[in-house]
Amino acid sequence: MADDAPPPGIDARVPNPARMYNYFLGGKDNFAADREAAEKVLKVAPEAPALARRNRAFLRRAVRHLVAEAGIRQFVDIGTGLPTEGSVHEVAHEMDPGVRVAYVDNDPVVLAHSRALLSGTAATTVTVQGDLRRPEEILADPELRALIDLSEPVAILLVAVVHFLTDDDKPAELVARLRESVAPGSHLVLSHVTDEERAGDAREGAAVYRQASTGVTLRSREQIHELFDGFHLIEPGLVPLDDWRPDDENLLARQARRHLPTWFLCGVGTCPEKAVNIVLRPACTCFFL
Repeated sequence: MADDAPPPGIDARVPNPARMYNYFLGGKDNFAADREAAEKVLKVAPEAPALARRNRAFLRRAVRHLVAEAGIRQFVDIGTGLPTEGSVHEVAHEMDPGVRVAYVDNDPVVLAHSRALLSGTAATTVTVQGDLRRPEEILADPELRALIDLSEPVAILLVAVVHFLTDDDKPAELVARLRESVAPGSHLVLSHVTDEERAGDAREGAAVYRQASTGVTLRSREQIHELFDGFHLIEPGLVPLDDWRPDDENLLARQARRHLPTWFLCGVGTCPEKAVNIVLRPACTCFFL
């Protein structure tokens, strides 16, 4: 796509975060404006491509855990971004080809590419248009509901997407509305940029995104932790990307990157049984004469 004309309705002059992320990952689905904006980010955060790969590695580890250890067999990936190697269905299907995955995004370029990529997996995947700001519409989508059974546990993936919501969007409330719509035993997988380290550089990088189609809102550890309200964070809790259940694939790389800023925090939470209100009636006291 780098040298092609943009699809109808797409302004290639405005940088797009999904296409910038694709550029960081070494992809070709981006335009000159995306590459120019990405290069500005690289000036203050040269580790951005490595962080993009580490974020994808966290996603893969989380999916493997959920399929192999938590028994999850259906995923809803919101803000999926442009398709790349190691997508959710590819990782999940390595362990169980029957796992069902719904990809959700509001970007028409993402939707077109995803549908083309997934054309041969219609029995287990679907791509639908939706916006995290309207979670009920996502979960009510007829195509999604034809594949995903919300009466059974599901994994909601919000990987590198919530930081594109402003505080006015009330992201914690949006996540809570998703939680209330899924069955007990469901999980939330989330990663989010933070200004916990090198705050000045983080803010400078975020300023580049304000010139893109969607800006970035940096949040503190406490604010990111609040997104898991109502979920039980499983071990190791809210941690840097490389620290979430590292495997042999990233142990050595993790050691080599100890001196680099994390920029991201991530975690996986599980939705406990919903509380049931029980009315306790006074015990009847009987007197036998």
